[in-house]
Amino acid sequence: MNYYNEIKEELINNEIYKKVKDYSKNKSDLTTYYNVGKLLSEAGKHYGEGIIKNYSIKLTNELGKGYSTRTLKYMRKFYNFQKGQPVVAQLSWSHYTILMSINDLNKIKYYINICVTQNLSKRELVFRIKSNEYERLPESTKNKLIVKENTEVSDFVKNPIIIKNKRNIDINKMSEKLLQDLILDDIPSFLKELGNGFTFIENEYKIKIGNNYHRIDLLLFNIEFNCYVVIELKITEFKSCYIGQIKEYMNYIDKNVKKPIHDNTAGIIIVKKNNKLVMEYCSDPRILSREYILR
Repeated sequence: MNYYNEIKEELINNEIYKKVKDYSKNKSDLTTYYNVGKLLSEAGKHYGEGIIKNYSIKLTNELGKGYSTRTLKYMRKFYNFQKGQPVVAQLSWSHYTILMSINDLNKIKYYINICVTQNLSKRELVFRIKSNEYERLPESTKNKLIVKENTEVSDFVKNPIIIKNKRNIDINKMSEKLLQDLILDDIPSFLKELGNGFTFIENEYKIKIGNNYHRIDLLLFNIEFNCYVVIELKITEFKSCYIGQIKEYMNYIDKNVKKPIHDNTAGIIIVKKNNKLVMEYCSDPRILSREYILR
């Protein structure tokens, strides 16, 4: 079998197809690079690793730039990477070159899923990976994803939560008001740190309990899980009294704001430092605490 001619024909046909069928050129790229990768893998078994460099020189001379040794090795890696599973056409070749640098298959599946569901660009994918988003998920969430178990609103809340510090505020001089201001400076980024489907309703949401007025730091709604979410911000280590406070606010929302079609309100306490021993005594699964870091 003449592997080189087969590879050359695949690449030429792909270039022609992309010019005629521009709307589906991404799928054509992925299919072509998979086929080329397969041929390169088989050629390597017959002629050794050096065959890729040989093919790269010949393809560059005959077809022009774009077929470096590095690129051809990526195609071979793509074949081995994708072998046995369907190609996700919503992802571009650029997405795949990024994903192929990851060794953990479960981590790869996570990022493929969010790329598809959230329409992530290559740049957004790189940012999410660099922020260690997958690593910041609870282990229980990762296990649910592996066995495809139903998830809850709390499952995708990262720990720690990254809050963008656009004002370069010294963390030692932080106040709850300043922390809230930083979140409001870039509310979309903050909502993504919490997971999918979060929408912002209001900050300093005013409620009346008895004769006293209180203000909820942030009131959100999660469309995917159909429930309100109360956010309380603290700049200290987690304390047991925070549980009583947020539970009171959650009960208020359940009784006075939520409709019968909504699920029960959830609560997230964001603190400077967690105290797992205290949280162990919180019997309400709707409440969770997360640390924050400024970046």
